[in-house]
Amino acid sequence: MDQISKPVHTLVLDSGAIIRNEPPVSSLIGQSESIVTVPAVISEIRDAPTRLRVETTLLPFLTIRRPSPASVKFVTDFARKTGDLAVLSKPDIEIIALTYEIECERNGGDWRLRRVPGQKRVNGAPPARSTEVLGNEIMEQDKLHSSGPDAHVAASSAPTQPVVELSEDLEKVRIDDDAQANADEDAAKVDSAHNSGASQPATDSDSEGWITPSNLKKRQAEDAGSSISLSSEPKSMQVGVLTTDFAMQNVILQINLNLLSSSLTRVKHLKTFVLRCHACFQVTKDMTKQFCPRCGQPSLTRVSCSTNANGEFKLHLKKNMQWNTRGDRYSIPKPVHGSANGRISGGGKGGWGHDLILTEDQKEYERASKVERKQKERSFMDEDYLPSILTGDRGRAGGRIKVGAGKNVNSRKR
Repeated sequence: MDQISKPVHTLVLDSGAIIRNEPPVSSLIGQSESIVTVPAVISEIRDAPTRLRVETTLLPFLTIRRPSPASVKFVTDFARKTGDLAVLSKPDIEIIALTYEIECERNGGDWRLRRVPGQKRVNGAPPARSTEVLGNEIMEQDKLHSSGPDAHVAASSAPTQPVVELSEDLEKVRIDDDAQANADEDAAKVDSAHNSGASQPATDSDSEGWITPSNLKKRQAEDAGSSISLSSEPKSMQVGVLTTDFAMQNVILQINLNLLSSSLTRVKHLKTFVLRCHACFQVTKDMTKQFCPRCGQPSLTRVSCSTNANGEFKLHLKKNMQWNTRGDRYSIPKPVHGSANGRISGGGKGGWGHDLILTEDQKEYERASKVERKQKERSFMDEDYLPSILTGDRGRAGGRIKVGAGKNVNSRKR
């Protein structure tokens, strides 16, 4: 395996990191040996200033590569099993497939990944080192032993140790070595503190709650509720992918690929939200949905969820959640044809039932969706724009399409 001098050898970029310029190009170049992306990501950049910035600063250091059809098929099948395929675009799948393909190339196979969601362990052990490498290491150890003045005595008294093949994850070995070194150093400090007697008044029980330079970052992460695990990391990482899309992050973590944040630290735990139907308990990760994709009812609720380092997806439901049924039962006005001059519009008193939306396949909902897409970006400096407090259109939370007649529908009859 090649010698790596930077924290990440190959960094795969999504369009979000490129467009927002987080992290900046200087950080990407300084923290990785190679920066890779797919052709579709470059074509997604349509803003002229952003495209000019990418072409002048990032493109000279960027490698554009397409994943193989086998890698795309693996990611597609995996995302279909996790339920994220419906909200993943073709460039999203290609980004994950390219990361998977380079991961297999750099590590000599998919031994540290998972083939199916929910797999308890990784696929297998890393490939064993060749006998030639082991022989060279043994010869070097023999030279070190024979260089001292008591080489013959040491050689005769030292027991022979069998050569054991490497059967654990290389990164785990490095982590264990670093953790053991830190533990030995802490133990030495504790021993010296005990030996010094009165010069060290603080006891072990008193020092547990103190914030020290060694646990500062850990305490900050605990207080802020950070989703990034700050445990010991390997000194070098073969492949990492940088994306902010939750569906992509969920698939990446479940495959066990290296997911990086905007600060180029590895993300091991995700906390985000999904939509869960209160009627049929269907979970959808498309946050733009207003109707359940299974039962078709407007009963989707926003639920917190998390994905841990083992790829386990978990929902966090409220303990005493009560569904509000106010405004669910009312009589729909009879359909009445309108007049040419607009004096008669139908829809009951005040026209509250006009263009009433109850299901997703209504022509009224499709028409409103097209209007919403056209008016997605509004300029507050536009002379024709009026805020909702002046127009009276305040029943649409977050600017979304109003579904149903609202909570106060029955008060109109009084």
